Amino acid sequence: MQAVTRPRDYQTIILFSIVTLGAMIGVPLYAYHYDFTTLDWTMFAVLYIVTGLGITVGYHRMISHRAFDCPGWVKVCFLLAGGWALQNSALKWCGDHIRHHAVCDENDDPYNALRGFWYSHCGWLFEKGDPGANAKYDGKLRKDPLIMWQHRYYVPVVLSGLALPFVVGAISGGWMGGLSCFLLAGVCRTFLVLNSTFCINSVCHIWGDQPYGTKDSSRDSWWVSLITFGEGYHNYHHMYLRDYRNGPQWYNFDPSKWLVFSLSRVGLAYNLQRRSS
Repeated sequence: MQAVTRPRDYQTIILFSIVTLGAMIGVPLYAYHYDFTTLDWTMFAVLYIVTGLGITVGYHRMISHRAFDCPGWVKVCFLLAGGWALQNSALKWCGDHIRHHAVCDENDDPYNALRGFWYSHCGWLFEKGDPGANAKYDGKLRKDPLIMWQHRYYVPVVLSGLALPFVVGAISGGWMGGLSCFLLAGVCRTFLVLNSTFCINSVCHIWGDQPYGTKDSSRDSWWVSLITFGEGYHNYHHMYLRDYRNGPQWYNFDPSKWLVFSLSRVGLAYNLQRRSS
């Protein structure tokens, strides 16, 4: 079947253009004229880790695949961290992802890699999707009051994540300190987390190994795991959806599984799902 061409989503195109231009032009220009401080780089690293794990552990493994459970307040922390990544609300993100697994490589796959690298990486976001496309995939998500709370207040959540580095920088260095920290730990960090996540949808469905199965285009890419906290072991993940580990071997670089396991050791995560031996 031939893929359906949908209308452009100009709101998303403009938003992503602003983030991209800010990261690729604004950040280097600021660095050339003023340079960034140790505080800026520290906030960049902290927020990259926090928001990245908000997506990989919170949105992906906990909500989309129910790979583990946790207390409500821990779930709220993951929902806030995931929202700060500017990748849509958990309801929308997880609904798309559940649909991706259900119809992988088919026309209804929201980021179908068979349509090429650009489309699966980010091009799919620039088209208006069918509002009812996720209806049969997000029903359980809509029954979760915490997920719906984050969905209703998604914009304030995003703005709070962008405001945080500005406030921290301003406290230390005034308005210029706020701008400096905002550019690096806000704009640049958002751009890099977005594109590292996008690599899972594109790179890990086009290049890499398929040691666990060939029923779809999913592939393992160890280097993608280095920038996505373990999500690059994507072929394994597609074969064993509910396993809280993407990298099943002890030596696989998978900080997301280490975090989930660590939380379980102190009673903050439970019902961890694993592939049957």
